[in-house]
Amino acid sequence: MSGHGGGNDDGALRCLVTGASGYIGGRLVPELLAAGHRVRCLARSPGKLRDHPWAEDAEIVRGDVLDADSVGAALDGVDVAYYLVHALGTGKDFERTDREAATIFAEQARRAGVRRIVYLGGLTPEGVPERELSPHLRSRAEVGHILLDSGVPTAVLRAAVIIGSGSASFEMLRYLTERLPVMVTPSWVATRIQPVAVRDVLRCLVGSAQLPAEVSRAFDLGGPDVLTYRDMMLRYAAVAGLPRRLVVGVPMLSPGLSSHWVGLVTPVPASIARPLTESLRHEVVCHEHDIDTWVPPGPGGRLGFDDAVRLALRRVQEAQVATRWSSAALPGAPSDPLPTDPDWAGGSLYEDERERIVDASPARLWAVVEGIGGEHGWYSFPLAWAVRGWLDRLSGGVGLRRGRRDAARLRVGDSLDFWRVEEIDPGRLLRLRAEMRLPGLAWLELTVEPVGAGRARYRQRALFHPRGLAGQAYWWSVAPFHAVVFGGMARNIARAAERSAREGDPSGPGVHPVAPPSGKG
Repeated sequence: MSGHGGGNDDGALRCLVTGASGYIGGRLVPELLAAGHRVRCLARSPGKLRDHPWAEDAEIVRGDVLDADSVGAALDGVDVAYYLVHALGTGKDFERTDREAATIFAEQARRAGVRRIVYLGGLTPEGVPERELSPHLRSRAEVGHILLDSGVPTAVLRAAVIIGSGSASFEMLRYLTERLPVMVTPSWVATRIQPVAVRDVLRCLVGSAQLPAEVSRAFDLGGPDVLTYRDMMLRYAAVAGLPRRLVVGVPMLSPGLSSHWVGLVTPVPASIARPLTESLRHEVVCHEHDIDTWVPPGPGGRLGFDDAVRLALRRVQEAQVATRWSSAALPGAPSDPLPTDPDWAGGSLYEDERERIVDASPARLWAVVEGIGGEHGWYSFPLAWAVRGWLDRLSGGVGLRRGRRDAARLRVGDSLDFWRVEEIDPGRLLRLRAEMRLPGLAWLELTVEPVGAGRARYRQRALFHPRGLAGQAYWWSVAPFHAVVFGGMARNIARAAERSAREGDPSGPGVHPVAPPSGKG
């Protein structure tokens, strides 16, 4: 994919997608490929994309939006550049980081001769000065302005609440409604919102690649329904077949308190819930639907709220969630090599290692290993894991409730409760990197090896690289519990595999056949 110009003779465009490891980006890539376009993905860690079903059909290059050289190289020969990244959650300076990254991208796109930039931002309230918006919405709006001023024709698509299986907004709505029959809620539940189905967002993103060069502007994206958040909860309950919910609004819950309340009830941590709830302080309703002129809806029109919820729930129930809000790695998450890798050196390294011979085939043992976490738990001392998860949530971390994207299968980059899948060699190795709040870096490595007819060896290693005195103190304070937590884990994983062998379950524990995932619901 090199050189400049107008795509291929067959009308296919050369597209760059940033943020391909995220919720929208991971769904956009297969849609662009299905439309006949050629796709290049820019990723800080290309290995995180290798297990996606579309990975072999796309070009994946290493780079960072804050590195002008890598951005310029990635944009070489590109017709349409999709900007789907943001620095939310990287700290108090995330607005400055967003500004810097967008400026670099805009400059490099102009130099590379890119024909169009497409950016997905947030819908902003009419009549409210941008300085009064939440930091999240204000930064999204500023990025849109920077890209529009780039000299490259730009489409800024502005969406409010996106409804789709695995989206942060949908998960927040889903868990609040399902877990709380009676809700005492913040005043923002009375705010009017225009939610949009993820399939309509993807349709507009793909269609925007073909906009005429003279079209360079922002477009509002919304579904056909304008609802309050209270309406959304009540209608979700009706679609999901739940008893009618009682929702009582109270004015005293600030955005900060609201985010902690959401963090306690749902899998969405306070750090992500806060910008979502802050964005609901003002009415977010489309001012126009001009995008329909350029990217017409299908025969049935834009998908309504009830149908979007129904489709998302079916995707969840059928384990066909292509990406989740937690698909993207946490901003600032460690990316150092595993301490046992050849290029690692320095510092203390603590290790807890367990090994067991299991009277079950490697395939049955692997089914237990790959099914770990989420609804299946961690096979030891549930209270200890639960307490650790709660402590992480209280300190602003992700906690245990992120769960799994798929009940049986994992791929590199998947979130798994408060871990991230760093490496997986199916049937042999699963390595997880901790994303909980820790004074150091931590990994959990699970290995399966054949040792003879119908038997397997299970190896389990927990590794911790402490940071400073706090890290040393942390390791030695939890070391007395390792025999119970890690010893019990190894023992119970082995027992689960052996029980599967005795009971003769042909697929192994936790393994269920699933259809190929679709990215549109």
